[in-house]
Amino acid sequence: MGRPSSADAGRDVDRRRFLGLLAAGAAGLTAAACTTSAGSTRAASSARASGPGPSPGAASAPARATTSSTAAAPASTAALPRTTPWTARIGEVHPAVKHRATALVQAVAAWPEGQGGMAAARRRVAALGMDPSLADACAPLVGSEPAAACQVVDAQYGGILATSSSVLVVVDQWRRHADGTVHAGGTTLDIRLVEASPRWRVVDVFPAHPAPATRTPASNARAVLSSSRIHLPHAAHADVMSGTIHASVLDTLLALADRYVVDVSIVRSGHPYYVFGTRRRSDHPRGRAVDVWALDGRPLVEPVNHPLAVAGMRLAVAHGAYNVGGPVLLAGPQYFSDQTHQDHIHLGFDV
Repeated sequence: MGRPSSADAGRDVDRRRFLGLLAAGAAGLTAAACTTSAGSTRAASSARASGPGPSPGAASAPARATTSSTAAAPASTAALPRTTPWTARIGEVHPAVKHRATALVQAVAAWPEGQGGMAAARRRVAALGMDPSLADACAPLVGSEPAAACQVVDAQYGGILATSSSVLVVVDQWRRHADGTVHAGGTTLDIRLVEASPRWRVVDVFPAHPAPATRTPASNARAVLSSSRIHLPHAAHADVMSGTIHASVLDTLLALADRYVVDVSIVRSGHPYYVFGTRRRSDHPRGRAVDVWALDGRPLVEPVNHPLAVAGMRLAVAHGAYNVGGPVLLAGPQYFSDQTHQDHIHLGFDV
């Protein structure tokens, strides 16, 4: 997201106030949005399809497809994968907010046999106690195919203040067509919420809109795209394909991948245009920042993995990053930490 001002920090949510809501938030999730199973299935031969999501505190991150939702989706005749609802991990700030955001995405992106189409999506959203028109805002995930499954790969804060929040939901989706083929896709959505009783209320949705792919990606972009150690979600993959990401971001991702397997959440598209709660333009829309939510398959939100977060933050500064946020406050003008950045590291470049 980027460094907040001192006024923003004063409005940050008190983390201790909300960690106690972890169990309540998890219990309130509408699990019917995605099919739950202990197994996993690979849905597309040319994509790393996601299996079941991690249990609370799990040490590994789910695998996932890496093709862009804006490109032709790979297809197979395999059954839809078995998936799990998003579950908060230890260390989450106000998990009930994320549960509300992911519940909306899961309700729209997954449907049982014969329940495709916008009208059915609106009914599923209404069943969550939300405004049915929110399904229309999630249009990239709505289809008329006979059935679909989804997996939330990550839910990251784009910002969280006392009475408002942005949750960036990275989702994989598989749609089964009438001929039995399964097409893989996905996107990232910026879900906006406001504080309400008895639970936070979703008020808007902004799907990612990556720029068109360039015909001549730079060599470092090609290296990032081909690396098996850099996991790019759909929107981030499309961002790199577009040629709009600065070389400093790409080179730092490659340097991180020399040491770790890197799970990216956000590069350019799908992130708020302004640093949340301010009128300062974020480095993400300018292609000058990347957010990473796991290293070596270990989610950085979990306190046990904070040493990994620190190592990633220091490496980024060594490669020229000027604005580096994460769950640990380090000494130096380049570093910051706040409630928003407890679940990822933000690596921003002034170029």
